[in-house]
Amino acid sequence: MIEKRDFYINGKWVAPSKPNDFHVIDPSTEEPCAVISLGSEADTNAAVAAAKAALGDWMYMDPAERISYLEKLASIYDSRGEDLAQAISAEMGAPIDMARSQQVGAGIFHLKNFLRAAKNFEFDAPLHEKFPEDRIIKEAVGVAALITPWNWPMNQIALKVGAAAVAGCTMVLKPSEQSPLNAMIFAELMDEAGFPAGVFNLVNGDGAGVGSQLSSHPDVDMVSFTGSTRAGTLISKAAADTLKRVHLELGGKGANVVFADADDKAIKRGVLHMMNNSGQSCNAPSRMLVQRQIYDKAVETAGEVANAVTVGSAHDEGRHIGPVVNEVQFKKIQELIQKGIDEGAKLVAGGVGRPDGLNRGFYVKPTIFADVNNQMTIAREEIFGPVMTMIPFDTEEEAIEIANDTPYGLTNYVQTQDGARANRMARNLRSGMVEMNGKSRSPGSPFGGMKQSGNGREGGTFGIEDFVEIKAVGGWAAE
Repeated sequence: MIEKRDFYINGKWVAPSKPNDFHVIDPSTEEPCAVISLGSEADTNAAVAAAKAALGDWMYMDPAERISYLEKLASIYDSRGEDLAQAISAEMGAPIDMARSQQVGAGIFHLKNFLRAAKNFEFDAPLHEKFPEDRIIKEAVGVAALITPWNWPMNQIALKVGAAAVAGCTMVLKPSEQSPLNAMIFAELMDEAGFPAGVFNLVNGDGAGVGSQLSSHPDVDMVSFTGSTRAGTLISKAAADTLKRVHLELGGKGANVVFADADDKAIKRGVLHMMNNSGQSCNAPSRMLVQRQIYDKAVETAGEVANAVTVGSAHDEGRHIGPVVNEVQFKKIQELIQKGIDEGAKLVAGGVGRPDGLNRGFYVKPTIFADVNNQMTIAREEIFGPVMTMIPFDTEEEAIEIANDTPYGLTNYVQTQDGARANRMARNLRSGMVEMNGKSRSPGSPFGGMKQSGNGREGGTFGIEDFVEIKAVGGWAAE
């Protein structure tokens, strides 16, 4: 078994202040694959103190020099790509091929995007050519607590660390205790890249412990959190007493609106997108709204596609989906599938229980429900598993009403060949992101939501902006 009990604080790997072992469970086998330590308040305080001590030199460093450290990190990232993939696959269940390409690939994708954005980022500029004595300075918020999830761990670590580093923030990373091993490899990369001591620190822990301590710590200036809406609410409350900045990227219940004139691959594309990462994505298109003229055929196609999705061990190569992350998630998903059946939704594919031949491991059948209405539990709650609901609609106005009838607002999807209608939908859907006709957002496009999906944006220039304060200066002297 892997033993990784130390934390990375002030440029060194240090032992926890007191023992508190935590077993990381391999969801493919239900067996422990590693043991880490959960931090105490003393560990949290040490990491924050290191970040605070390093802040002055780092935030006032020439931005070009900070960027050079990130360039070094990007240049060595791939040298540990296989280690990162194996860790992610074992600890959260991403199939190894998917871990290599998507999970690990996301990290370098974001780092490169930040480097492009950073080189054109104006940290210091006149307010306007007419007012040369007015200066706008963008400087680091300060010490940033970065709390990241288990479902896309390297994606979120890179999004937060890359932006914070460019902006001049020092940081304390608390990765999910469910998937900490990849974060510890990332810390080794930060060390190898030569980041000054205290700029980046890592303390493992759970939400109730280290997470709460960071959120309420008086020397933490900002919390950037990705995870559940419930946890985001608790973090906001904990941070309120110190009025620190809080960036939240939370849950979703995205609508995928399929009009009768959608392209032939729209249904298949939507189902496969839903099943990717075993449905464990906050931006998953979990509610498929289908115009009634093509609804029956769409239901048939969706069932066929879902039944063709294979499920297997994350350690096996191939294009299957793996298990969900842990027993708690597995049980929650099973209960919600049963709730869908009990509330009268039509089960088209999948259902309760593990797939045939898989008696151990947190495996869930790819599941499709049809004839769902938007008041059913499975249409309201974020299931976070390979479960998709299908809802018929008649008119564009009805589709907008159903799509927006949710407390979430992260990503919505539109499938239509009518460009004017697509644009109208994009304007009327209440979400931070809209993707249409299978076209994903471009590199550097902002990721984030509205309503109970959170606030703030990640990625590219928009991500860097979230980690800076705006300072307005009058009477700037000519230099």
